Amino acid sequence: MEKDRRLALVAGVAVIIATVATILYTPAGTIVPLPEPNAGRGNGTGVVSGIEIIADDLEVPWAVEIAEDGRIFFTERVGRIRIIENGELIAEPAAYINVEQRNEAGLMGIALHPDFASNHLLYVYHTYTNGTGVFNKVVMLTERDNKIIDSTTIIDGIPASDRNDGGRIKFGPDGKLYVATGDARQPELAQNANSLAGKILRVNPDGTIPNDNPFPGLPIYSYGHRNIQGLAWHQETGELYASEHGETGNDEINLIKPGKNYGWPVEECDATWFEKPIFCFNPAIAPGGIAIAQSDALGYRGDILLASLKGMHVRHIDLETGDSNNVLTGFGRIRDVVEAPDGSLYVLTSNRDGRAIAGPSNDKILRVTSP
Repeated sequence: MEKDRRLALVAGVAVIIATVATILYTPAGTIVPLPEPNAGRGNGTGVVSGIEIIADDLEVPWAVEIAEDGRIFFTERVGRIRIIENGELIAEPAAYINVEQRNEAGLMGIALHPDFASNHLLYVYHTYTNGTGVFNKVVMLTERDNKIIDSTTIIDGIPASDRNDGGRIKFGPDGKLYVATGDARQPELAQNANSLAGKILRVNPDGTIPNDNPFPGLPIYSYGHRNIQGLAWHQETGELYASEHGETGNDEINLIKPGKNYGWPVEECDATWFEKPIFCFNPAIAPGGIAIAQSDALGYRGDILLASLKGMHVRHIDLETGDSNNVLTGFGRIRDVVEAPDGSLYVLTSNRDGRAIAGPSNDKILRVTSP
């Protein structure tokens, strides 16, 4: 109960001062500069060697997960769940989801259950309309023979909009499902204890609330977020990191702690009252998904790999020194990056999302096999 009261109190104070703070706040200068691609590793275009195109001619691929059996599951924002098996993209989607498409909204995150090999359960986050409004929800699906055969909604009523929709979902090392939501272009909701917007949610695989959540009886794990796009855990420390879009610049990587307030819309980057990000990017790079390498196959073990939409690169960030460099450029906007069991990286491009000039077969899934 004490934590519940603390959340409500902070939310009330934040709502009162949010308007003044956001009017007076001026984005800081460049805090983390955009690094140049690694010299000597490209082909003259800034593209590093060791890249294989796994799938092409896709329509805004948004999130990707790799099953233990080697199959690759990914979403396309228009509403398709697709599967790559034995290196080949299966022509017929595993499912068509009836989604509401409004700019950044649609079919977004995907996560495979930790016991997917035995229970064939996977989860997606998507936007829909029910006649009274537009919302996001998380659905648990059952897969058999590369087809979705059953579905159950486990989280509903997440505020939605054409921007700031969040959408990243991941299972943590604790077996809980973490769901990143955006503020749905209503910044005050990020500080509202009665709203699921602008939060990281933590639930059991069946959607029930874990007994050890920081706010008893609530799915809220952290709050004060604008638009989280990436979630990743450090293998050794178990710490959770999140990438987040700022309003004008002020993109962040945050170390997420249970029950903490990350400041939006009161503060960005140079936090005084709330949790301060570990990295801040000015000008904006529009971060996408993040991974923390578990393998040292490419020399990135324990470091962050960050997809960048506006920056159009994958960035390697050394968590100990803060040094960073670009490890992939030349493919346009990058939406997601994940590490495969062999240490290679799978990367999704996002050139058909309305923010770029797309070619005839522009969106791809790439496999990176050398640094």
